[in-house]
Amino acid sequence: MSKIKSEKNEDLKSKIDALPTLPGVYQFKDKNDKVIYVGKAKNLRSRVRSYFRSTVDSPKTLALVKKIKDFQLIVTDNEIEALVLENNFIKELKPRYNINLKDDKTFPYIRITNEPYPQVFATRFVVKDGSKYFGPYTNVKDMKSSLRMINQVFKIRSCKYHINDETISKKKIKICLDYHIKKCDGPCEGLVSEESYNKMVANLIKVLKGKSELLIKELHHEMKVASDNFQYEKAAEIRDTIGKLEVYSSKQKIVSTDFGDRDVLSVAVEGKDVACTILNIREGRLIGRKQLKITSTPDEQLNQIYSSAIKFYYNEFVEVPKEIIIEIPPFEKDLLLDWLKTKSERNVKFVIPKIKSDTMQLLKMCKQNAILQLKDIQLQKMKKEGNLPYVLQALKRDLRLDVLPRKIECFDISHIQGSETVASLVVFVDGKPKKSLYRRFIIKAVDGVDDFASMREVVERRYTRLKNESIPLPELIMVDGGKGQLSSAVSILNNLGYKNYNIIGLAKRLEEIFFPGDSEAQTIPKTSSSLKLLQHLRDEAHRFAITFHRERRSKRTFQTELTEIKGIGETVATKLLVEFKSVNEIKKKSFDDLSVVVGKAKANLVLEFYKKKEEG
Repeated sequence: MSKIKSEKNEDLKSKIDALPTLPGVYQFKDKNDKVIYVGKAKNLRSRVRSYFRSTVDSPKTLALVKKIKDFQLIVTDNEIEALVLENNFIKELKPRYNINLKDDKTFPYIRITNEPYPQVFATRFVVKDGSKYFGPYTNVKDMKSSLRMINQVFKIRSCKYHINDETISKKKIKICLDYHIKKCDGPCEGLVSEESYNKMVANLIKVLKGKSELLIKELHHEMKVASDNFQYEKAAEIRDTIGKLEVYSSKQKIVSTDFGDRDVLSVAVEGKDVACTILNIREGRLIGRKQLKITSTPDEQLNQIYSSAIKFYYNEFVEVPKEIIIEIPPFEKDLLLDWLKTKSERNVKFVIPKIKSDTMQLLKMCKQNAILQLKDIQLQKMKKEGNLPYVLQALKRDLRLDVLPRKIECFDISHIQGSETVASLVVFVDGKPKKSLYRRFIIKAVDGVDDFASMREVVERRYTRLKNESIPLPELIMVDGGKGQLSSAVSILNNLGYKNYNIIGLAKRLEEIFFPGDSEAQTIPKTSSSLKLLQHLRDEAHRFAITFHRERRSKRTFQTELTEIKGIGETVATKLLVEFKSVNEIKKKSFDDLSVVVGKAKANLVLEFYKKKEEG
């Protein structure tokens, strides 16, 4: 934008001329007095004036300045204070031109209350009364899992009373069922000392911080001391606690051989959508994963996005590790490090991994999580906008397809001990069955049981016809089975001259996905809608094949029994089967029963036939 034009508000010009040279926070407002941007500065005068200079060429800044009608300042003692204040204002006001957290909800924390005998519970409300908070938990299941572990390992009271020496001495509270089932040591009646209870809480905090291995070592020492002092009951109790902690610790994946403490932070960006994943690694174990949804402007620099993500995540209740692994240095790196150092009271460093290092592998894993999260965000947007079915977008993502699988064809082979082998083809269009396109096949060129040869035959017949009729292949072909069935289908498609096609195999036992050329199977999360669609396809193909197979067997039985009788045609045989349901039932019927249905002459023929068969 050029220099401030004459039509600009005179008060705004005067305020710009009178700007102080101190650190602080500035808020730009539009004509409706709404805050549209919040920024911080080491020198407010220099920073704010820079927005109105002729050298500004950023589209975002130009669009912002056009809307500025007023601004207000808050002066701080230093730049770190300004950074904290800026972050709080952005979270509170969510200005249009700032990078913002997308979620309107408040993430939950685990709270340890500031009391003589602390309570431990989940909360979405932060009270600054000296309580300790662990989180935020962007996945509620992770938080519930942590609380479940706490209740299994530690005897933390579940009551909401405020317990102190006065309530205990006056016996205001009675022990509850938790004491009798050994889930609580009874602090309400003074059955456990405040010191012992708080030592247990301190151990609990170590686990929440990912220090379970350190705690296990300490407990092993305590157990030995108790045993040496003949306190066998106490030693046994410590042993049980160690066992529970070891089970919990074994479920945490070891991702670092140096057993260090670090966070891995990565973002994936597309347009205004930003997904941020943070992996929490403590003592070399992956103890948690946090995911943030952030909105940005399309032309925002990646280092700015990283800077905002770091400020959003490392609020006053998040533990700051010694190392934070990221792919590029964030904007204002030194200022962020000073802020993190102030929070954690020790030095913190950003680590940019080198190629082929362990930290690079961690960063790649984190990045992949962020990319998947970003795709989920975009799919949810598509779902809300009423575009093509969400499940097709999910399937395209999970199978890494180049095109949306609007048309899917699935094959299944059915036989009983090699007899009457048949195949089915079901077709789904836009995620729904298209029954008018279903096809059934009688396997002709295969003797005995050979699912692979049967698959080759049916695939060849289907796609030879499509090729002759110049009908394009579906976006996705699926076979019911593993590597053998898939390889059979692929060999035929290649022989027919097809090159660009998508085909998979779905194995029944573990719901594994097989891709051409991959020896190892892949899996899709059981909760994914795309897996449910593939299962629906497979089950529908199986149902259709089984139905056809039963019809074939029924027809064969019908022909070899009733139609062998001279004088009994298909019409009479059908009447008998409809009335009596099966050939066995027909054999049991009397002359009168049969004659009512097909007449006396035909009844006589049926009875004579079965009589001769019994005698012969």
